[in-house]
Amino acid sequence: MIQVIQAQNITLAYLKQKFALHKSEDEQFFREWFDYIPEISELEKQYLDRVKNNYLNVLENAPLLEEAVKMVVLSPLLDLAGFYRHPFYITTEESLELSEAIIISNEVNTEETKEIIKGKIDVLVLQDQLWLLIIESKRSSFSLAKAIPQALTHMLANPQPEHPAYSLVINGEDFQFIKMIKQDKPMYALSDKFTLYRRKNELYKVLNILKNLGKVLS
Repeated sequence: MIQVIQAQNITLAYLKQKFALHKSEDEQFFREWFDYIPEISELEKQYLDRVKNNYLNVLENAPLLEEAVKMVVLSPLLDLAGFYRHPFYITTEESLELSEAIIISNEVNTEETKEIIKGKIDVLVLQDQLWLLIIESKRSSFSLAKAIPQALTHMLANPQPEHPAYSLVINGEDFQFIKMIKQDKPMYALSDKFTLYRRKNELYKVLNILKNLGKVLS
């Protein structure tokens, strides 16, 4: 029997149960978001100030849908981080499939149930065939806590399990990075959460981290 599950319906509890996924409490596990972070220029800061103002001004009229979040906030960040240029390239709406076989036994018979998780990655940054960064973009009213299990599901489907996987979840005003290493039991960690509703423009930090990931991974 085959059961199809949509990635957006996956929970952390499901991933822990089915894939033995666990969260690292070691601060050194995910150093890339806070260590050896490159500085950004004054021109980049001015541009990011404009991106922040654009987002907040547009948001005054109505909550932003996912595509608007990509256009107003995400696209400028990817441009400044250099992900539109060689050696990187970007794909959108990348389909994925992740499966798990479950053996159910009783006194009468043994039945194998195969659960298949299907979904699409909003934005995927690659170098050659190596998945570098998975980006999960949501509408402005969507909580990142709900997006994180979906991003982790995408990371588990990474076809190069020998390499670390990174993800960024974003709803326009909040941003959080994830790192996963797939060993015997896959392990992940989260960065701090950054938001546009603080006085200091935290897009500076988001761009810092994106640039550092591009440097580390290339």
